[in-house]
Parts: sequence; C-alpha cells; structure tokens
Amino acid sequence: MSQEHILSIAEFRMFQKLIYDEIGISLAEHKRTLVQSRLRKWLNEFELNSYKELYEKICNDKSSHMLMLLVNAITTNVTSFFREENQWIYLQENIQELFDIPNKRIRIWSAACSSGQEPYSIIIFLKEHLSNFHQWDVKILATDISEDILVKAMKGIYTQRDIENMPKNIILKYFNIFKNSDGVQSFVIKDELKEHIIFRSFNLVTGNFSMFKNKFDLIFCRNVMIYFDRPTQNQLLEQYSKLLKEKSRLFIGHSESIHNKNAKYKLSAPSIYKLS
Repeated sequence: MSQEHILSIAEFRMFQKLIYDEIGISLAEHKRTLVQSRLRKWLNEFELNSYKELYEKICNDKSSHMLMLLVNAITTNVTSFFREENQWIYLQENIQELFDIPNKRIRIWSAACSSGQEPYSIIIFLKEHLSNFHQWDVKILATDISEDILVKAMKGIYTQRDIENMPKNIILKYFNIFKNSDGVQSFVIKDELKEHIIFRSFNLVTGNFSMFKNKFDLIFCRNVMIYFDRPTQNQLLEQYSKLLKEKSRLFIGHSESIHNKNAKYKLSAPSIYKLS
C-alpha cells in the first residue's frame, strides 16, 4: 500500500470527530486500523487519492447518504431472533405485571433495530404469551440510524441460518417459506406480524426526542451504548427516563450496564432496568 493510502493519525482524528459529532459513536485510538480497513475500498471505488479526500466527500454530501454509508462501515449489525435468552424468560415470568394495562394498549420501542430480528421477536413473543392477543392494540416502533438496514428489516426476508435456532412450529406459524431454483430457502415474516411494526430512521444522539408524544411500556436498546462514551450514554438514558411509564422496563445488552451513579434506574434483573 502506498503511503497516501495509510490513514494518518490526523486523518483518523477527522473521522473520529465527524463520527462522534454526527452519530455519537466514540472511536478509541486503537480503532484506527479498523477504520482504515473498512474505508480502504472506498478510495478505489470513488477514485480518491487519500482518506482526507474521502472525508471531504462525506462532509460535502448534502444528502447525508455518504454519512450513512460511513455508519454502516464502522458499526456491526449483528443480531438474531430472541437474542439475550434471559430477557425473554424474564418477560414471560413477569408478563402479568408488565402488561397490567386496562385499556389493552401496548407501545414498545425497539431502538437500533438493525435488520429487524428484535422487533419481530417481540411481536412473536406477545402473540405467543399475551392472553387474548387479538383484543390488544399493540404497536412496536423500530428505529435505526441506517436507512439501508431498515429497508432490509421492512422486507423481513431471512435465511436458513437466521432462523436455525427457532422452534419449527414458530417458523411454520409466522414465516412464509420460499425456495429458489437452486433449492435455497428464504423465510419471510408474515404480514400479520408486520402490521404491528412501524419502521423509522432515528438518530439516538442527535434525534428530536420531543417527537414522541406517548410513553412506552418497554424500550429495547441493546448493544448500542457500548459505542458511546459516558456523557452520551447518560444523555440517552435521560431521554429514555422521560419516555418510560411507571411500570416500564429498559432492556440493554448483556455486556452493558447503567452506571450506579444514575439514580433514575434500578436493576430489575441482569441487563433489565426500571425507573427508581
């Protein structure tokens, strides 16, 4: 690789600041090699001579499309159906308390929903475990910063590998199964699930939280805060506290925790919090 195609410390700092200012993701110094490897192909694709030129191209893109490509390049959209098993067990054990709602109106937010497995898992769980589901008004808001990944989520098309750990009866009940000419199967979420989910683009750091007119019964924000520094995490938790009902729960990733100085939250179970 020529010297001009090595991401210098100065260039890394430019991307580091852009990503933090626009998305809230805090890139540690040791991520420089990762950023270089993820962005290297763009130099050839856009016929650029340096990472500085790429930075300028992203900044000059008024549509923000390049910025979204940058987000996709440096983040990992890893998810799966019914991820974090202990949380689903907790939901099943506490379903009566959590959904003791006289008007039978449930609102749930799947923040950073990625390719859709999380919101679809939520609605499958409710259909399976909520008594007289047909009598309930259930809506799930599923948001992500990446519009490309949202398109994939809305289509709800998954591979054999995506659903390999799901019970066969659940697959047959909630997926349409198609086979192409090569015999490869695709599993497509049925419309009866999709009708309960609203997909929207939303930036958890710079987004306008005042747009939310109603509070949520559950908020899922799993494996997101690991990308943020402490001030950004606290800022996000403050916004969530305004959107949680009294009996609500906030679900985060198993590798995440809420700092004990944040007195607004009380641990209910591992990676599950409620307002104190």
